[in-house]
Amino acid sequence: MKAVTRVAGNISLAVAGVAAGALFQTAPAAAATPAMPALVAYVRSGDVWVSKGATESKLTTGGGWSRPRFSPDGASIALLKGGQLWTMKADGTAKRRLTTRAASGPSWAPDSSSIAFASLSCSGGPGVYRISATTVNAAPEVVFPAYCRDEELPAEPVTARTAQPAGSLSDRLRADDAVAWSPDGTKVAFRGGDCESTYDACLTIGTVATGTEKTVAAYGGGSLQTTGFAVIPHWRTDGAKLAWTAYQKGETLADNQPLHVVEYDTLTGTKRTIGANQDRELAYVDTTRGVATGTYRNGSWIMLVNLATGVRTPFHQGSQPSVQPQR
Repeated sequence: MKAVTRVAGNISLAVAGVAAGALFQTAPAAAATPAMPALVAYVRSGDVWVSKGATESKLTTGGGWSRPRFSPDGASIALLKGGQLWTMKADGTAKRRLTTRAASGPSWAPDSSSIAFASLSCSGGPGVYRISATTVNAAPEVVFPAYCRDEELPAEPVTARTAQPAGSLSDRLRADDAVAWSPDGTKVAFRGGDCESTYDACLTIGTVATGTEKTVAAYGGGSLQTTGFAVIPHWRTDGAKLAWTAYQKGETLADNQPLHVVEYDTLTGTKRTIGANQDRELAYVDTTRGVATGTYRNGSWIMLVNLATGVRTPFHQGSQPSVQPQR
């Protein structure tokens, strides 16, 4: 592990955007690299790094790695390599591929024993699977859509997806199938679902035990005259909030919403925007702070975001943050 020290200077579907307020437009605070209470994992130039302050450690080499996610016990990281699911210890050792099935954005079960990920379902669209994180040669099991649970697994593609889609940042993110397992283990948030029979794009919270689905964001189709997406969900550790990355193009310029982070209250269903334009991929640090990928110095940086004020402080260059749970 190589260490490097660097210092950095019932939902409402009529409108699928944010229910409260305009985007914060706060400029990044000019300060030294902030100290974090736990490690933050992130991706830079195709490799995974971790840091909790000025010093960074590189956990992978060779490029092609993406979407690191710490396990709830903090001991392991799930991540993607060439579009397939791998795990490693939190120090970067013991790397192991779990399945050859093409996978997107993993998320751990609360007991760190298994991992949910997205892959092709029996419906032909994105589905959610789970696989043991400890059993060698474990077979994935279907979680969503529920009607696929008794079907044979779809044939694996000849090769896994290795390259990101071309186009703008929003074009690349709109098809990101990252999933998020709730802290209590009862629900999974994921892109798509049964709502795609009505809407052009949507985000779903599915209940694992029953297979029922609830749409929490939707764009196009039905009575909606918008286009856009809601992707890369992330739960707060108490399960009271769910954040995701969103984009909307409306009928008029006033209806347009560039890339931004939406926070959803799972009890009341209210939504608000946090951070700034182009912020994305929020991961909660605690109830008052999060880390998100933002634009800074003409590149992608991990930004520490005050969730109440929107003040953003640069942390390190990179994207796709994940915060190690504190034990």
